[in-house]
Amino acid sequence: MPDSPVLAVVGGGQLARMMAQPAIALGLPLRLLAEAEGVSAAQVIVDQTVGDYRDLDVLRRATAGASVVTFDHEHVPTEHLHALEAEGLAVRPGPEALVHAQDKAVMRERLSALGVPCPRHAVVADVDEVVAFGFPCVLKTTRGGYDGKGVWVVRAPEDCAEAFEAAAASGVRILAEELVDFRRELSALVARSPSGQAAAYPVVASTQLDGICHEVVAPAPDLDEDLAGQAQALALRVAGELGVTGILAVELFETTDGRILVNELAMRPHNTGHWTQDGAVTSQFENHLRAVMDLPLGSPAPRARWTVMVNILGGPHPEVGRLYDGFPHALARDPHLRVHLYGKQMRPGRKVGHVNAYGEDLEDCLERARHAAAWFRGDLGDESE
Repeated sequence: MPDSPVLAVVGGGQLARMMAQPAIALGLPLRLLAEAEGVSAAQVIVDQTVGDYRDLDVLRRATAGASVVTFDHEHVPTEHLHALEAEGLAVRPGPEALVHAQDKAVMRERLSALGVPCPRHAVVADVDEVVAFGFPCVLKTTRGGYDGKGVWVVRAPEDCAEAFEAAAASGVRILAEELVDFRRELSALVARSPSGQAAAYPVVASTQLDGICHEVVAPAPDLDEDLAGQAQALALRVAGELGVTGILAVELFETTDGRILVNELAMRPHNTGHWTQDGAVTSQFENHLRAVMDLPLGSPAPRARWTVMVNILGGPHPEVGRLYDGFPHALARDPHLRVHLYGKQMRPGRKVGHVNAYGEDLEDCLERARHAAAWFRGDLGDESE
């Protein structure tokens, strides 16, 4: 048996799955707490417990004997993480940092206190307070939302009912934010270790489809060099001020008047960093493992001029066949293409994989990645084009 320390990972999604490959190369044993049998990461990580991450006893069983615990998602109750930390387990990122990714109101309050540029915002208790805040605006549940869930763009009082009903049902608050006039969305990804070493990846541009990340271009095209530097410096500062260990993704708005505003924080590998698997010297997944284990970080430098990541989202026609059946065409058409599948069943809008294409010509990379993702999805188009 190896004598390496064991890293426990809470959450069985594709992020945990994609930690497995660099863990193998590092000789780092992973132990998984999966929410159900056969989920994405459970297909590739042998040492696993199935149970509810909201149950402290389950968390204790899954992490027993591990040196460090990290996460596929941010939803583990903060009080449970404090309990594990008090019992001597290294929780990375720790609960004092992670709460800023768990609770949007806490995040906004802390970032504002640090002078980090954010959209105008306020916690609102009812429709009257939304009216006082001003329309149009965005309403968000302070906890639990992701991939467009728990987010509503509202333009009149009658648009607000669904948000407050959802908040009441889940026992969370509602945060109102200004509807930002933005040019595009950017993401600044950094890794930070407990010893304070940090590494910043190139700032990328992302596009959303129905609230879900659709495409990422690395680096962000035509991004002012000074603004790119500001975004990287901001992400490094936030990681340091909040005491983040591991990957921190700072999702940003680039406004039409040339500023950047923080939209969201994620303290784990992030969809906007999937391009790093094939386009960077060290992937976000390897650097997350290195960071939480306090190993020296790897270079975040890009390997090619451009890398494009396109998500494979479940289409409306699951009868088109198995995702695996897309490989003969996609790989024969483009031997340089890299495809990553998550072992998930196709459902409309569900992330089931992604495609990375890299090279010296951005338009060529975009076409190659988009074509392959559409082929796997089943939106085949006209092959004569």
